[in-house]
Amino acid sequence: MIKNNSIKKIINWEHWPSAMFYLPNLPYAFYLAFKAKHLTFFSAANPCIKSSGNGTESKYETILLVPEKYRPKSVLIKPNTNFETVYKKIQKQKINFPLIAKPDVGFRGLLVEKIASKAALKNYIEKYSIDIIIQEFLDHENECGIFYHRNPKDDSGKISSLTLKRFLSVTGDGTSTLKELILADERAKLYIDLFTKIHQDKLTEIPIKNKIIKLTAIGNHSKGTQFINGNHLISDKLTTTFDKLSKSIPGWYYGRIDLKYNTFDELEKGIDFKILEINGIIAEPTHIYDAENYTYLKALKAIRTHWKSLFTIAITNHRNFNTPYKSSISFLNEIILLKKYTKKIKRLSK
Repeated sequence: MIKNNSIKKIINWEHWPSAMFYLPNLPYAFYLAFKAKHLTFFSAANPCIKSSGNGTESKYETILLVPEKYRPKSVLIKPNTNFETVYKKIQKQKINFPLIAKPDVGFRGLLVEKIASKAALKNYIEKYSIDIIIQEFLDHENECGIFYHRNPKDDSGKISSLTLKRFLSVTGDGTSTLKELILADERAKLYIDLFTKIHQDKLTEIPIKNKIIKLTAIGNHSKGTQFINGNHLISDKLTTTFDKLSKSIPGWYYGRIDLKYNTFDELEKGIDFKILEINGIIAEPTHIYDAENYTYLKALKAIRTHWKSLFTIAITNHRNFNTPYKSSISFLNEIILLKKYTKKIKRLSK
């Protein structure tokens, strides 16, 4: 089974490693750096976020930039904090179980977990000796990722990517166990190791007929969530909502916002949605991972198109608003530390 899953992930470019999407585009990146006359010109794109969001920024500090009505209740937990202190903090913020726990610095769903009990939270806190964010679990019906960018000189920007997220689920037939249902699903079985861990106490149970079992509550591609190209839903009304949002976060001009909402009509109007996190310069236009409606070559082109916008924004900030570029050495040191940190949390996740 493991061998078959590996072969399917190799055949389907949706599951290819990120290097396959960025190495072919490196010549274009160097071309932009040559035009800017600075290797790390992109560090000027989002002045309000550390290094414009190169992955080393605190997610907690970044989410606090968002107007309160649009952000989930959140607390930051430092390593080795006494658990009773942790519990008092979440009670004070009225964060109830289930809740979400995740690294303050992290990406691609690493160590992001939905936690259902005080005992499970205690175990998570004690197991992972890193800065951790605890957030309320949002029960909105839908989740999506919206990529927005705006030239600092302009009043309005552009939504260039809208990704709908379809959470993996299976439907009971009244005779098969949960594990058998997972293995019978072409997509779910690719993540059998993950779902075995998440549903370890329920794998031998037989769900009743027609019961829908949601396999994951985390909207990350690495957790099996399917990304669907929703660019046909981009509208002037939605763009206006994000223009207002961008202006309410001074210094944020480029990146993807992952959010939860109930109806798309409400989202367009800016009503009743919550932002899970803001991603800066390393953000991806995730609609490109809709392998059923997109191609690998189109995905590479979409990345270059977004980098072109990033170039314009960063250059404008630098030349017109005196936003400094981060030194190449400082930026490189941050990336080296990030790689070390990522290796650490990958080890912890095993």
